[in-house]
Amino acid sequence: MRLPTKPRAVPMPLWLQGAFELGQAAVVSALVVVIPLAGVWLTGGFAAREALGTLRLAAQAWLVIHGVPLEITLPDGGTGTLWAVPLALTLLPFLLAWRAGRRLARASYTDQLWQALLGALVVYAAFGFGAAFLADDGATSASPAAGASVPLIASGLGMIIGAYQEAGSWGRLIGVDLADWISTTSQHSRWAGSYVWSALRASFLAVVAALGLAALLLAVTLAIHWASIATIYERLDAGIVGGAVVTIGQLGFLPNLAIWTLSWSSGAGFALGTGSSITPLATTAGPLPAIPILGAVPSGTLDYGMAALALPVVAGVLAGLWFFREGENHFDEWLQLKTHARWFTATASTLTLGAFIGVMAGLGAAVLALLSGASAGIGRFVELGPDPLWTGLWVAAEVAVGVVVGFAAGPLLERENR
Repeated sequence: MRLPTKPRAVPMPLWLQGAFELGQAAVVSALVVVIPLAGVWLTGGFAAREALGTLRLAAQAWLVIHGVPLEITLPDGGTGTLWAVPLALTLLPFLLAWRAGRRLARASYTDQLWQALLGALVVYAAFGFGAAFLADDGATSASPAAGASVPLIASGLGMIIGAYQEAGSWGRLIGVDLADWISTTSQHSRWAGSYVWSALRASFLAVVAALGLAALLLAVTLAIHWASIATIYERLDAGIVGGAVVTIGQLGFLPNLAIWTLSWSSGAGFALGTGSSITPLATTAGPLPAIPILGAVPSGTLDYGMAALALPVVAGVLAGLWFFREGENHFDEWLQLKTHARWFTATASTLTLGAFIGVMAGLGAAVLALLSGASAGIGRFVELGPDPLWTGLWVAAEVAVGVVVGFAAGPLLERENR
């Protein structure tokens, strides 16, 4: 649905409606955190906490799901940083903001949406500032500046994406028609743009496919180690409400674990504490905290570990096949205009394509690894998750190999389909 030429009648200014829409999102996302913690407190799960202490804990949890780091004061007087973004739970404020963005786009004139977005972001920043103020319990605190700014990343992205989907084009959203601008460029520029855009979409496909295969591997691993997970649940003896909260927390980190599995399958591995290393070849880790899902972490030397390295390569093959079907290999066409040595042009264009898609996929994997990482801020658990640099390098190399294979095999598969 596109922005209307004449907006619907609204009973309030755009900036005020934006503040109201995203204010609702902030309240709903806060209630999702407060209600489970209140249930634990009412059933005696927080025996040492009063109601205000539980509310402070809820404020800390709300900040965490938005990616705000918390400063922890250790018993010895030192400090640490708690940073862990449960990506599945972060999806909640993102979707609420996405809904708000769609509603604001329907109520706005073209070129005036910024008023609604500005009012919305100011209110969300104020909510985050208040949460940071409330979260300070003496032992754990958050920077008010971080509390006001970091939550705007998820909410801002959600609103912009939602508004764009409702508007249908950037021209109706911001008054600049990109299609008209592109039509004024030269044919060579349009071909180059089509090539780069198709390669970027192929890179995105490679990352999504690799992550999907990693998620499938994670599901199989959890099923195999279900007995160990259940044993840890029994040892916790958290009760019905406490067990439910533990489960919800673990579900919130499932996307993180899928990204860790992607890094593991690439060969880069991940860490569960300083000095630990979990890779397809072997696992070296000290004692782990009593978190049920960690019962699925493989131990010792794995005979089948090398087979996991094929997952990013398979994702690259899919990306190469998709790019071949897209038919936008204008770099190869340009090389053919310069020389008639087909063996050279085909080899050079295919290797260049593999390198470009591999690098872009590696960058995407590195960003995911960075977002999925965590730090408990205590002892050796200050390093949790994959290393973004090594994850990006390994994924880039393996996807590049897969793209070359997939693109080279494209003509053979097309011939078979005919």
